[in-house]
Amino acid sequence: MSSANKELYEFENFRLDVSEHILWSENEKIPLSEKAFDTLYALVRRGNHLASKDELLNEIWAGAFVEENNLDKNISILRNVLGERAGHGKFIETVRGHGFRFVAEVRQMPVPPASAGGLATTEIQPQIKTNEDESKTENFKSKANNQKSKLLPVALILIIFAFAASFYFWNNGKSSTSDTKIKTIAVLPFKPLVAENRNESLELGMADTLISKLSRGEITVRPINAVRKFGNLEQDSLAAGRELATEAVLDGTIQTAGDRIRISAKLLRTSDGKTLWSQQFDEKFTDIFAVQDSISEKVLAALSLTLNGDERRRLSKRDTENVEAYQLYMKGRFHHYKLNYDEAQKGIEYYKQAIALDSNYALAYAGIADAYRSFSLTSDVDSSDAMPKAKAAALKAVELDETLTDAHTALGFIIFFYDWDWQSAEKEYKRALELDPNSADAHQAYAHLLSNLGRHSEALAEIKRAKEIEPLNLRTNALEGQFLLHAGKVDEAIENLQKAIDLEPSFWMTHLFAASAYIEKGIFDKAFSEGNEAKKFSPTQNWSIAFGAYALAKNGKTAEARIILDELLKVSKSNYVPPYHFALVYNGLGETQKALDYLEKGFAEKDVHMVFLRVEPKWNNLRNEPRFVELMKRMNF
Repeated sequence: MSSANKELYEFENFRLDVSEHILWSENEKIPLSEKAFDTLYALVRRGNHLASKDELLNEIWAGAFVEENNLDKNISILRNVLGERAGHGKFIETVRGHGFRFVAEVRQMPVPPASAGGLATTEIQPQIKTNEDESKTENFKSKANNQKSKLLPVALILIIFAFAASFYFWNNGKSSTSDTKIKTIAVLPFKPLVAENRNESLELGMADTLISKLSRGEITVRPINAVRKFGNLEQDSLAAGRELATEAVLDGTIQTAGDRIRISAKLLRTSDGKTLWSQQFDEKFTDIFAVQDSISEKVLAALSLTLNGDERRRLSKRDTENVEAYQLYMKGRFHHYKLNYDEAQKGIEYYKQAIALDSNYALAYAGIADAYRSFSLTSDVDSSDAMPKAKAAALKAVELDETLTDAHTALGFIIFFYDWDWQSAEKEYKRALELDPNSADAHQAYAHLLSNLGRHSEALAEIKRAKEIEPLNLRTNALEGQFLLHAGKVDEAIENLQKAIDLEPSFWMTHLFAASAYIEKGIFDKAFSEGNEAKKFSPTQNWSIAFGAYALAKNGKTAEARIILDELLKVSKSNYVPPYHFALVYNGLGETQKALDYLEKGFAEKDVHMVFLRVEPKWNNLRNEPRFVELMKRMNF
């Protein structure tokens, strides 16, 4: 394409300056490769007419043999640059088997005598594209000139009316959506400009870091667990914002080439899709931390939030200056948060590699602590194996950075489930919430402690707050059902758990707690089937098997319950099965002394499930047994 073409095109809030080879968006240059620019020009120039793939290939790569994939890559780049999302067809429509059509309204503009800057330049009246001949064009111009004098009074009246209307609404204190202060925001995983060049750990890591930087008292930022499912390349950012119930959404693209990184970010208001802020960054990869700082500051400025000295220092705080260690940490988070045993083990290895490069990387230690502490409850790993490793990592994280919310939350969890020191655990949770009042994880963990201590009203208030911060969190929704059950609100628990199952039918924990709740209602067949569902979606845990056997025993099917018990006993010879699970089954079978024997074993082995003794209603028949009473005392209940 010749650079001598003196053509300007406008569509939406973009301007394509052909002679300068520049795409503008609201006075900002949008970086495009030569071929991507030529592809856009070829589509825009045709207006709403179909451009076949052969036409485009011959025009853009004249005289060269290239594959169709090159054209598809450029189309993908343009969709991302223009902010297009699947299902909307806002700019480029794919006509399957034929080619592409540019569907946005295009206006060809006259070239001003002086160089045109961005979109805000010398006032220019748009020309309407037409295929009419020259005589019709001249006739159109003549009519326009004759009508100009007639239109001026009308225009003046409209201007006066508009001014009067705006004054009226201003004077009467009518606030539009744009005047409403934004209090909730979601940061979505960044997307690659080219699908083949995906780096999901980097994409998710950018969002994770920005979430951490933006989280502060005045606004609620959805946690990484809430947004990670919106990393699909075709994800509509506004639809994600609405599903996450936020007033604004930060979306972006990311591309790496050699030692450079190109990032494009924009802040959109969810209600009407208005862009509140957008910017592109083209830097060396080693400057990624500076880019993250800049994005955070500008987003807060766009939200009209001012920073005091302490907040500015917190915003610019960096957990490491080692870029390679940071990349390894992001890979650790990516695998760790897939929430299964094997992936969490991969995450731990990446965290360890990050620490090998930066021994003061507190966040990596907190990641190790969080991964290890989850094993005992979700994968039936021996507590005495996993929890000491988790505690050592959490203590190291707090030692390196006492202001790290994640470290205090992990440490509180370990002290609660393994040390059985309720006061110290509560202290850690309160410190975590003091550092970040909007930490959904800290509210959730604190609610668990309160529930297991029998402080039910406080627990339900805390889990409600966690749910407000992160409405779609599967674990929060499941735990709310468990806390309602342990508070004696069985019907309400079942109702909440069913809603949680509807939200995500494959989350094992919801089915586990539903099994427990149906046992209390005496609906044993339903309890057994829910236990089977939990096992199907989480094969590494046996808690659901114990509930299933308990339900069978209580339903009078003792032979079937004993078959399951025998299977568990066989499994325990090669894999760890928590003593608490055996105690449940024996109690369901009415074998009180054997149940107490296994509870004593659970105490000796520091089985994490022992923290449920005070509130689990399945132990109500033992509460006057001397051995059980003594065990409760030794548990510090």
